Amino acid sequence: MLETFKPDQIRIVNHSVEMAEDLVSNHFKMSTSQWNSICRYDIKTSADLNPEEIVQGPFAQIIRYEGKKKDTSLGSLTYDFYKICLQDHSILAVLKQKTYLKLFPFVLYIITHELIHIIRFTKFLQNFDASPEEKLAEESRVHENTRVVLRNIQVQGMGDVLDFYNQWHLPLDGLRNPA
Repeated sequence: MLETFKPDQIRIVNHSVEMAEDLVSNHFKMSTSQWNSICRYDIKTSADLNPEEIVQGPFAQIIRYEGKKKDTSLGSLTYDFYKICLQDHSILAVLKQKTYLKLFPFVLYIITHELIHIIRFTKFLQNFDASPEEKLAEESRVHENTRVVLRNIQVQGMGDVLDFYNQWHLPLDGLRNPA
């Protein structure tokens, strides 16, 4: 049995989702109507994921599904629908190991990061089905964008989260800028 968020933690996750959506839409200068028409996604925690949507290691993953309206059979009316699958067990394991990290800023970073991916996919700035090398480069770009979005917000513990991700992604920097 993998550990899942408790009800009080779900409330914190929901608050971080709301804030991340506002921050990302503001960063990309998107109105609410633009956001709702371009970004088709859902965010689920482990309790609501199918077994094949649960992975070991990452804090979240994005799965792309094909969506279409119920009463249509035309292929031209399909659209990409993204599902952000939070991996509660991975998030909670890191919070237990790194007790200086707090749930709200940590999940805020994760959700902001995943929403930036979705924006980049929907604006065709990145191919969802990229090669492993391009996915690695994209991760680096999205971490940089996430840092830009979050670096000046006043959230207690965000500095610790940014430091955590800076250290965690040093190998990406080394690959991008070999010495």
